[in-house]
Amino acid sequence: QVQLLESGGGMVQVGGSLRLSCAASGRTFSRYSMGWFRQAPGNERVFVAAISWNSKNTLYADAVKGRFAISRDNTNSTIYLQMNNLKPEDTAVYYCAAPNFPFGVISVRDFASWGQGTQVTVSS
Repeated sequence: QVQLLESGGGMVQVGGSLRLSCAASGRTFSRYSMGWFRQAPGNERVFVAAISWNSKNTLYADAVKGRFAISRDNTNSTIYLQMNNLKPEDTAVYYCAAPNFPFGVISVRDFASWGQGTQVTVSS
C-alpha cells in the first residue's frame, strides 16, 4: 500500500507562489501516475493536476491552467506542484493522490490513495 506525505503548504499573499511536495513510499513509484486534489471549506474534494508515470502527459483543471505546474522526480519518489499567481479561491487543503493501477493513461476517477493534506491559504 502506498504512503503519501505532503509538505510545503502555508500562507501566502495574492499573486504569490508556493511549491508543494509529496513523497511516496510503499511501492514502485515510477510505475504510477500521480495527482493533486484540493478541498476548500464546505466543498467537495476536486481534481487539480496529474502527471503520467513517465512524465509525458499532464492534466490540469481549468481553474489552474497556466498558473500551476506538476512535475515528478522518480529517483526520489516525489511529485511537486508549483503554484504561481495564487488567488484567494486557491485556498484549500491540498492532497496528493495515487491510483491503484500502474502505467496506462491518466484517469481522474482512478485515484484511490490519499495523503493527509497540506493547507494552502491565500490572503488578499
